[in-house]
Amino acid sequence: MQPNLFRQFFFFSLTLALSGSLYAAQVPTGTELAPVQNIVINNGAEPQSFDPHKTEGVPESQVAYQLFEGLVSTNSKGELIPGVAERWESSPDYKTWTFHLRKDAKWSNGDPITAQDFVYSWQRLVNPNTASPYASFLDYMQVVNAQDIIDGKKKPEELGVEAKDGYTFVVYSANPVPYAVGLTTHQSLLPVPQKIIEKFGDAWVKKENIVGNGAYKLKDHVINEKIEFERNPLYWNDEETVINTATFLAIENASTDVSRYRAGDLDITNYSLPPEQFAKLKKELPDQVFTARTLATYMYEINNSKPPFNDKRVRQALNYALDRTVITDKVMAQGQTPTYVFTPTYISEGERISQPTYSQEPMVKRNEQAIKLLEEAGFSKANPLKFTILYNTNENHKKVAIAAASMWKANTKGLIEVKLENQEWKTYIDSRRAGRYDVARAGWSADYNQATTFGNYFLSTSSNNTAKYASAEYDKAMADSYFATDEAGRAEAYAKAEAILAQDFALVPVFNYVNPRLVKPYVGGYTAQDPQDHIFLRDLYIIKH
Repeated sequence: MQPNLFRQFFFFSLTLALSGSLYAAQVPTGTELAPVQNIVINNGAEPQSFDPHKTEGVPESQVAYQLFEGLVSTNSKGELIPGVAERWESSPDYKTWTFHLRKDAKWSNGDPITAQDFVYSWQRLVNPNTASPYASFLDYMQVVNAQDIIDGKKKPEELGVEAKDGYTFVVYSANPVPYAVGLTTHQSLLPVPQKIIEKFGDAWVKKENIVGNGAYKLKDHVINEKIEFERNPLYWNDEETVINTATFLAIENASTDVSRYRAGDLDITNYSLPPEQFAKLKKELPDQVFTARTLATYMYEINNSKPPFNDKRVRQALNYALDRTVITDKVMAQGQTPTYVFTPTYISEGERISQPTYSQEPMVKRNEQAIKLLEEAGFSKANPLKFTILYNTNENHKKVAIAAASMWKANTKGLIEVKLENQEWKTYIDSRRAGRYDVARAGWSADYNQATTFGNYFLSTSSNNTAKYASAEYDKAMADSYFATDEAGRAEAYAKAEAILAQDFALVPVFNYVNPRLVKPYVGGYTAQDPQDHIFLRDLYIIKH
């Protein structure tokens, strides 16, 4: 959300809280609904887990947002709307945030949702025993003692959160975070049921045990095949929900995804259409192709701690010798834009970030520089740089990897030789987290519409930092953003941090995403206007057809 919209929303949060139509499916007057309100969506992969504290990817978040609801949520345009919290306010210095919970919010087993549920959930997130890949998220929010708890220096009970009473949840930040409300929409800050977790342990997410507070409940789960949802009658706004049942499929192959869509087996595809079919699909199904420009970056993540990639010259050569425009214009050709920086420059407070100078140089000159750097690092035709690109199973990722491998070899005159390795989603995530890779296809989608969601990724203390990058200078630049007195000051700090990242060549940014997907004309409520492209079943409805 843009800064001016944030201010408008902040001051009118109470008004929004009283307007239920902002929360769920908004069916235009005169629309005739189908008698059966069921929808089938391809989610693209089997999730790591249904536990919001044990996940980190998009397939997982799409499931979590159906089963759970946080303090604040977003609508189909990506705008902030109240969730469990019907209103909130901050102290003048933006260090204390008070959330007032609605009294009609319940868990799916009928128990009331209280401020203590959020205290427990946020403490569990940073507890080292949880080992959450998103443990750092509360440090991004600057919650008091978060990093010390993650490091084992303090107890989870010392986290800067408090239940003032049953329905008043207070968050204390060590530094000002004016955009803190946006962070509370993230999957890692969804509430989890203490009583159920303490009773069943890790098995609490099994279909016979799981309890949530979202608009839907888990009906069935067949691993690597489907996840079925049904309406949660105890959801506080269930009366404005329209979809009764839904199925998420785990189809990884984009061509199969499109074939199943054409056969009528699903209503919405995953966000990864085959590039070679894209133009044809736009011509044949112009009203069914949606392309959302998202706050996301496709990259090749470099294992900075692993020789020879701990040599800056090697990382620099990889950046110089990759022609991004070939990938965006010829391999993908769906509207992706080349980038040489990690943070999308069109994100809120990212406007001062600029592309590095070499991005404007002709490829001939860049290739010459790459060859020189590799030779200085000890590589030659007789001793080429050999490494493997790891990617998760997806034909589009394979196509990009083939193109990148070919360019790296050709543009360096054989000084680079690349092999490809694909792994299914959960194994791929584990490999990156354990550092079992050389260079990995990766993507980062904004957790909220603010530049810190990218800047925080490469902090040396970040639990998201699977690139193993560490720079005290970069950490300081990001830390300085909290002492800025206005948006311009923060934007300048983010630009400085991004410049350091680019100078270190810590990764190979490739392009900024668009999410191309097919949506049946009888599906109402999907807009492609959300820059994070979340799909909430509660927003959708099926038109009679």
